Amino acid sequence: MQQQRDHEEPEGTADAVARRVVDAERAAAPQDRHVGDVDLTSWRSRAGHAVAEVWAALGRRYGALPLLVLTLLVGIGIAVTATWAASEVYDAVREHDDVAVLDRPVLDWMLTMRSPTADRLVTWWTDIAGTVGMPIVAVLFLVGFTVQRRAWTPLVLLVAASGGSLLMTIAGKDLIGRARPPLADAVPPYEHSPSFPSGHTLNATVVVGTIVYLLILRQTRTVTRVWTIVVGTLFVLSIGVSRVFLGHHWTTDVLAAWALGAAWLAIVITAHRLYLTALRRGADPVRGSSPVRSSR
Repeated sequence: MQQQRDHEEPEGTADAVARRVVDAERAAAPQDRHVGDVDLTSWRSRAGHAVAEVWAALGRRYGALPLLVLTLLVGIGIAVTATWAASEVYDAVREHDDVAVLDRPVLDWMLTMRSPTADRLVTWWTDIAGTVGMPIVAVLFLVGFTVQRRAWTPLVLLVAASGGSLLMTIAGKDLIGRARPPLADAVPPYEHSPSFPSGHTLNATVVVGTIVYLLILRQTRTVTRVWTIVVGTLFVLSIGVSRVFLGHHWTTDVLAAWALGAAWLAIVITAHRLYLTALRRGADPVRGSSPVRSSR
């Protein structure tokens, strides 16, 4: 038996790693194809069907996993460009002071609800989505997904999603450079980076949204999936509200972050659906895996 295993094992470390990746991704893909009765590899629109056909053909030629990585990289470029476009539109609106109709009244209303206890609790809560808290949350789920599923897809999706949201936050802040609410209206510790968009809100939307998506892929009960979506949505909404409550962002900074985050999340999920479609239509997870098939 050992001799047979040694004979079937591809030569070289790279081939052995490729074989493990291929086996893991093939085993994981059928379990990730459905959310309830919805088949994620089924494309009803003509445009979706056409894109899926092209993507599957490219996957068969180059490997589905490398193509997923490339698609996400292109998606990051699209998301950053969308952030630039949103910044331009926002800047044009701001010149007419239209946002002042919403921003100042909402902040004034939030000021009436503050108290020392509420300030401490909300500060603790918003820190979960901060520069320390959110990476910890992402890494914990990433380790859990990787260990449980023994596949690379969760790693690729979470890293790409997180990296894209970070670049979008940086791009938006650099392009607009909007000042935060006055320090007199903010709860310490104060933040001094540009206000638009809300980084906490954008990152929470994308990272938690990706985690929720990966969770519901393996949940078989409808009630479990519904509660997962509800809890994730409430967390994202509460983080955005906490930024305004603490006086660290204007309301429009948060609204823009929710919209941009949802758009980038949609791109990430679409890229994964295309990946699953390519696997279903005969693509190998990794290019160069044909020697593995021929040895079986």
